[in-house]
Amino acid sequence: MASYCMTVTRLRLVLGEGARRLHVSAAFNAKAKVAMSRFEPGTSISYEKLHENIDIVRKRLNRPLTLSEKIVYGHLDDPMGQDIARGRTYLRLRPDRVAMQDATAQMAMLQFISSGLPKVAVPSTIHCDHLIEAQIGGVEDLKRAKEVNQEVYNFLATAGAKYGVGFWKPGSGIIHQIILENYAYPGVLLIGTDSHTPNGGGLGSICIGVGGADAVDVMAGIPWELKCPNVIGVKLTGSLSGWTSPKDVILKVAGILTVKGGTGAIVEYHGPGVDSISCTGMATICNMGAEIGATTSVFPYNHRMKTYLNKTGRADIAALADKHKDDLVPDKGCKYDQVIEINLSELKPHINGPFTPDLAHPVSEIGAVAEKNGWPLEVKVGLIGSCTNSSYEDMGRAASLAKQALDKGLKCKAAFTVTPGSEQIRATIERDGFSKILRDVGGVVLANACGPCIGQWDRKDVKKGEKNTIVTSYNRNFTSRNDANPATHAFVTSPEIVTALAIAGTLKFDPETDYLTAANGEKFKLEPPNGDELPARDFDPGQDTYQHPPAESGSVMVDVSPTSTRLQLLEPFDKWNGKDLEDLQVLIKVKGKCTTDHISAAGPWLKFRGHLDNISNNMLIGAINIENDAVNKIKNRLTGEYGGVPDVARHYKANGLSWVVVGDDNYGEGSSREHAALEPRHLGGRVILVKSFARIHETNLKKQGMLPLTFADPTDYDKIRPDDKISITGLATFAPGKPLKGVVKHGDGSQDIITLNHTFNENQVEWFHAGSALNRMKELQ
Repeated sequence: MASYCMTVTRLRLVLGEGARRLHVSAAFNAKAKVAMSRFEPGTSISYEKLHENIDIVRKRLNRPLTLSEKIVYGHLDDPMGQDIARGRTYLRLRPDRVAMQDATAQMAMLQFISSGLPKVAVPSTIHCDHLIEAQIGGVEDLKRAKEVNQEVYNFLATAGAKYGVGFWKPGSGIIHQIILENYAYPGVLLIGTDSHTPNGGGLGSICIGVGGADAVDVMAGIPWELKCPNVIGVKLTGSLSGWTSPKDVILKVAGILTVKGGTGAIVEYHGPGVDSISCTGMATICNMGAEIGATTSVFPYNHRMKTYLNKTGRADIAALADKHKDDLVPDKGCKYDQVIEINLSELKPHINGPFTPDLAHPVSEIGAVAEKNGWPLEVKVGLIGSCTNSSYEDMGRAASLAKQALDKGLKCKAAFTVTPGSEQIRATIERDGFSKILRDVGGVVLANACGPCIGQWDRKDVKKGEKNTIVTSYNRNFTSRNDANPATHAFVTSPEIVTALAIAGTLKFDPETDYLTAANGEKFKLEPPNGDELPARDFDPGQDTYQHPPAESGSVMVDVSPTSTRLQLLEPFDKWNGKDLEDLQVLIKVKGKCTTDHISAAGPWLKFRGHLDNISNNMLIGAINIENDAVNKIKNRLTGEYGGVPDVARHYKANGLSWVVVGDDNYGEGSSREHAALEPRHLGGRVILVKSFARIHETNLKKQGMLPLTFADPTDYDKIRPDDKISITGLATFAPGKPLKGVVKHGDGSQDIITLNHTFNENQVEWFHAGSALNRMKELQ
């Protein structure tokens, strides 16, 4: 029986390592014009090996396995000896691939360079999607980004060439769409340095967002650690129709589970309703699973995935997946830790927000809810696209609504932007007329990049502090997320609903029941959106935007100027000195939600993602200080004066005073950005003490030699005063499962002794001792 590994080898022999594109042979979709080269040296996944590992583990556990268990356990480094217990043990895994977006790739590649290794051990890619600011339109914005970010793009391109990493140039598209089109396939285990990496679950993949240090481990050939996930089952019955879209499934799930309900778990969709959802629709659902804290989300292999693989030039992989289908669906009788059931036939269109992605409302009710809460009813801007909703189907359904409005003489009342997910999507919707329709209704087609979704939006229509409403088809709507305006009320919904609300110009519009007024005064209702799942004429790949790493890279030079403000080589963090951490000053006691956006803002700060010292000037500038309810204003306990959080931290560090941050629940929710862990370590922090952590951020802190600790009794949070000093004792016997003690010293001379929990395993304790995971890696070389 053929394996995927054998298929890849055959393709390399036929096409050569340097091929950017391959003309499709009879083994691939004969109708496709071209398909992107997606295979690099070192691709090793074999369905036979996956089956072998699954069989070993199933016999050991003596029970049926869920789909996510099959794929995860199928990639165990030691399937015979690995201790496996959901929610308890740490698994040592061998991922097949690494993907990095340009904002996180800078630090990941800087860390890899520091490791001293000559080449990456697994296929890896860099995707330039984060540094392109939306301002005028796609062509102009891309041109400006290439000029402004030339130094960074050159660094990433040469580092990729030097160390064997594929490089997708600016304009290629958003990392997750590129992965879906090229790299994801049923049964693969892929890690990506972006929290929405789970997008690939729509193609039956286990794709997990991580920090850059995790990526370095995998690129270095070291087994990657993941706490054995619990499994939440979402059973889908019925079928989608009318105005209801795949986005509504995850909007509903987010309302049920909240932003932390999926923490420590993989969400696995199953049931007869699955087959009514397109492959890219399944990707939308998995993508936004990041907003419930889930490790990842996944769908079982089916004919919708097969069709997508065929259309994207991967018929060989689809044929192999068919042969191994039993390993790509859950076992009959498998057990989930929790089950949610959703009848798709009864599901209504949803819109979530503002300020948090789990505040769910049916579209039919949002107008009344907004009026009651004083949220602005006027929709200022509608934005469609992003990594969550930028497929051919998404754009086609939005265009079908725009065409109806145009036929009645209407344009959007709100400003309207369109972000294609990839160069392939852009070229195809341009060819098929969707882009023209969306422009004609008032839309501006932006670059194939993240843009406003991550705050890369030079917005001019409102002033900072001006209360307003926007609706997006994005995934995340934290305060100030999209436009740096804390007064912007951002709502997340489907591209179809965004388009309808942009046409109507108000939240108080239910397209299922309400009427619009045509240019001639006629009242009419929008018909439900429609759009093809995939293009009838196949995809147009557009421009060539991929740089394959050369076979010989000895002459490639990677330069980092010592005077650069954008890039900075890394210095190793100090090792643990063998003593307890005494008298750590509370830097800030954070009040309420504290996401990675609060800890390390994006937007204009993205330009410093490769320069640790410069980007550290944004550390915690968005967090609310419980002492005064102010942002970026804390008291310097050495001087008695108030200053910005990074400034005070730097002053403490310069005076030899280490510090601790105290936080609330789900601390570090949101993006995977490891800068939120690097910055506190760089500025002299040692401990982050909170009620609970988001998964990726907790791991990132451990990787950098920080101590992420949680209150054994969450009410102990209330005992901490902003001017306290805290000592962490018991580090001499620091060990897995053994709590530490915190001695809280108050300004009045009194003390509280509290118990502090942690989730360190033996390897992670060694990271702490060495000063960081990277330091430990070097010790073991």
